[in-house]
Amino acid sequence: MKEKPYDSYLKKVGGNLRKIRKEKGYSMENLANETEMEYRQLGRIERGEINTSIISLLRLCETLKVELKDLFEVNPIA
Repeated sequence: MKEKPYDSYLKKVGGNLRKIRKEKGYSMENLANETEMEYRQLGRIERGEINTSIISLLRLCETLKVELKDLFEVNPIA
C-alpha cells in the first residue's frame, strides 16, 4: 500500500507517545486500562496506523502527565 503524505506525522506522533509511555514506566496494557482505551487501539496509535481523536490524545496526555504539544514535536513536511 502506498504511503499517504501525512502518514509520517502519524508515525512520529505515535513514536513520541511510545517514548513518553516508556519513560513514564507504563506498559501498553496499563496505559490502555487507565485511559479506558482498547489495548489494540493504543498499539495502532503508537505504530502510526490510525489517525486518532483529539479526545483520545488528551486522555493519554492527562494520564501520562504531559502536554499535548509533547506528542506533536515533529519536523514539518518539506
